[in-house]
Amino acid sequence: MTPARLAKYKATLASRQLDLTIITDQVNKAQNIAALVRTCDAVGIHNAHVVTAKGKGKGKAGAHKGTALGSQQWVNVVAHEHIDSALNTARQKGMQIVSAHFSDQAVDYRTLDYTQPTALIFGAEMHGVSPTAVKASDHQVVIPILGMVQSFNVSAAAAIILLEVQRQRELNGHYEIPQLVGKEYDQTLFRWSHPKVADFCHRLKIDYPAMDTDGSIINLNQWHASALQDQSLRVLRPK
Repeated sequence: MTPARLAKYKATLASRQLDLTIITDQVNKAQNIAALVRTCDAVGIHNAHVVTAKGKGKGKAGAHKGTALGSQQWVNVVAHEHIDSALNTARQKGMQIVSAHFSDQAVDYRTLDYTQPTALIFGAEMHGVSPTAVKASDHQVVIPILGMVQSFNVSAAAAIILLEVQRQRELNGHYEIPQLVGKEYDQTLFRWSHPKVADFCHRLKIDYPAMDTDGSIINLNQWHASALQDQSLRVLRPK
């Protein structure tokens, strides 16, 4: 890994916004999920929540893991089987819930204050945000349209709104104060720097090895041999 690459990782992590997320509500098309995750990365979102299409996938990344893998290297994507689970996660973090939803209560998306902790909900391609999510929302927003079409594609709408979120947060200095710190920062930096070793650690359920200031793993060969030996002893140990 080059020094420039390591510096890019650190600069990117320094601007990650832990108090900003999206929730996709039954968005079915994998290409839209992939586009949404790419936009999350572009505006500094660290965690995204995907409410999967009914009966499809569960756990981290869920049914869309293969399609959006390139973006998921940089954004933590958590899949939920029910919208209530994603909403509860946002509520527990003190986030305002904002639905991109056309209604009589909806306001121009540019009028809201996105500098406070925010979870943005984007709905399915055909049906939009579910009634459950709308009812749970603190605000509903729309993008003013001057043409004949009634709405944007979900990934386009998300990009438009999230760029406004980024603009407000940049003006307010949010990206100048690191939110991702401590153990979570260290672990994320390691995963980005050494994805294969990170996968190895996950499979063996062991801690990541230490890195030096250049981003290299300290005593890699020795650590690898020791990890394999420990795993062998664990397998041989009577249960």
